Amino acid sequence: MTRLALLICVCTLAACSGKPPAPVSQPAAASTARVATPWDDLKKDEQRARDVQKTVDQQAEKQRQQAEAAEQ
Repeated sequence: MTRLALLICVCTLAACSGKPPAPVSQPAAASTARVATPWDDLKKDEQRARDVQKTVDQQAEKQRQQAEAAEQ
């Protein structure tokens, strides 16, 4: 019985060795395409809020400069 198990193992190893691995092909479009996530809209909203805050800060700085210029 042990000789049979040994023979099966040797045959299996001989059958599996020597073969090159099968190439894994991935579609080119799938690897470069970006998948939308649920957080994309949140990131867009966050960027829009940053842009609005930047505009508000710029306008506040202009008003501050005008107020300082009027005082002098």
